[in-house]
Amino acid sequence: MIYHVSLHFLGHFVWTIREKTLNLQHMFENEIKKYDATVTTFQKEVTGPLGKAQERERNEILFSCHSCGIEGSTFSVDDTRSLFEQGLGYKPVGKSLLECQEMADHFAAYEWMHAHLDHPFDVDLLKDINRLVTLHTLAYKAPDVTPGEFTNVDMAAGDTVFGEHKKLIAQVPRLMDSTAHAMTEGKVHPMVIAARFHGFYEYLHPFRDGNGRTGRLLSNFILLRAGLPEIIIRKEDREEYIGALKQIRRENTDEYLVLFFFRTAIRQMEADIQQKRRASRTLLFF
Repeated sequence: MIYHVSLHFLGHFVWTIREKTLNLQHMFENEIKKYDATVTTFQKEVTGPLGKAQERERNEILFSCHSCGIEGSTFSVDDTRSLFEQGLGYKPVGKSLLECQEMADHFAAYEWMHAHLDHPFDVDLLKDINRLVTLHTLAYKAPDVTPGEFTNVDMAAGDTVFGEHKKLIAQVPRLMDSTAHAMTEGKVHPMVIAARFHGFYEYLHPFRDGNGRTGRLLSNFILLRAGLPEIIIRKEDREEYIGALKQIRRENTDEYLVLFFFRTAIRQMEADIQQKRRASRTLLFF
């Protein structure tokens, strides 16, 4: 089951590209069936009884911890929870103020996203989320840049050199429009849309900072709009995640990223289901 991105990748950010790739539902049929079945069990046994408020708080802490961790944050889940509960008056031992502020900014972006799930999936949404993600930290990294505004220089990260920034940024509105169309049309599974959007977006890399955190938030925006659980890419899976993103550049395929999204989401839900069942067992006292 191989899904090929158009060979003219930079010029064709569209959701329908070769005839043999039109029917994504068949290509990822097994993953979709397993994911949908797991979601049903997960919502029945875990999120339903947990309630929306507790579910959202738990997700905010876990997602923020791991999304920032992928970018280098050293916060543990316990550190993240303490900062969430106590605010910036709390500073974990050995953590910098910049790390604390970065995490606090992620909380703000996450909460804004949840409060604006009716927002059109457009460039304004993208810029608002990036602005909040980088609001109080960008000045330390790029003092001449305004949070939420596109980069005015070409970008590089690690061993990846991105394309000409003007050409990449010019394609952002088309990416947002075609993603919004796919979401509305309902012919492609939301997880496939979330994964494919993420790969395209990270390829464009339109901001000076916060691209990864912004992209992962928007992937969850897509899932939440469809009534599906959020996906939390754990920092322990960073190497596999980055490798899947790099396959888009190396082989012009996002098959690996789509499969990574499905497997990560399923593994996450299955672990929570099993944890809930183990914690519900009858104990033998003395």
